[in-house]
Amino acid sequence: MTSKTDTRSVAANPRHLRARRAWLLAPAAAAGVAAAVLATRKASAPPHSGDARYGVPDVPLVTHEGKAVRFHTDLVRGRIVFINMMYAQCTNRCPPMTQNLKQLHALLGERMGRDIFMHSISLQPEFDRPQDLRAYMKQQGADLPGWTFLTGAKADVEKLRWALGFYDRDPVLDGDITQHTGLLRIGNDALDRWSMSPALMKPERLLERLMGIDPVSRALGRKPVG
Repeated sequence: MTSKTDTRSVAANPRHLRARRAWLLAPAAAAGVAAAVLATRKASAPPHSGDARYGVPDVPLVTHEGKAVRFHTDLVRGRIVFINMMYAQCTNRCPPMTQNLKQLHALLGERMGRDIFMHSISLQPEFDRPQDLRAYMKQQGADLPGWTFLTGAKADVEKLRWALGFYDRDPVLDGDITQHTGLLRIGNDALDRWSMSPALMKPERLLERLMGIDPVSRALGRKPVG
């Protein structure tokens, strides 16, 4: 049995005092670590407005037909979508990407415009009017069912670009429109499943990426519909 003298001796021992202080402070330290981890996760997540589960901003845009739409509400909600970014005066990356998406469109057959949709958003909305987008579509032969080209206010497009991950961490590269990412966002909004692939990946491979987020595509395999 420990005597009062022993208790006072233990309490007066600096080593025991440090150990007791560390024990008392441990819960607060753990809470601090947890808060730091949570903050890091939030900081590393793509910027978004919280409009959808994945964070697709519901910004106002204008289609190539001149129709005013809300991006998430009218074009994404509950749908399977392929989203890329381009601009009408682009001569290097955009035309090959558009042609590649045309091949993917053909593989998807009758599902395009029914339950699968493509959205190509202008990186230069301040210059690309609906008629400019229509001219690009005609030039590329991309006036196809279920494929919408979009423009809008620069600030809204930038919000969308960052939220969807179409940016480079290097600010110099990110600021050079001729070096834009050339990526393709693939999403199943109903299931909240999202993927990202190079827009120039072979169409058959892109179809495989779609299978990863869409049970219907997985069941169909590579067989085109229609």
